[in-house]
Amino acid sequence: MNSINIKRSIVLNGRKTSVSLEQEFWESFREIANLQNTKLSMLVRQIDETRGSNNLSSAIRLFVFHHLRAQLANAQVSAQQTTGRHYTGDQETQHETRLTDRAS
Repeated sequence: MNSINIKRSIVLNGRKTSVSLEQEFWESFREIANLQNTKLSMLVRQIDETRGSNNLSSAIRLFVFHHLRAQLANAQVSAQQTTGRHYTGDQETQHETRLTDRAS
């Protein structure tokens, strides 16, 4: 699986800087911005303010990763609630929910 790094110029805090990300990360980053009804520049500014010592490209990748991971966790919770199955990482363990009537 080969992916091409795409370098884009971004103005951040009045300074022009460049960010190199794989095409898939740029696409996912744009999708997140669209879902949040915001511009990429706003997300970059937010990421920059909280990135600590990570370089900006790495911080954006982590932002995308954590966002997609949260979506996956939400989907798993929804699936579990719908099917009664519990998903853990790569393994699927099934917990059947059985309703039993118990007499008091």
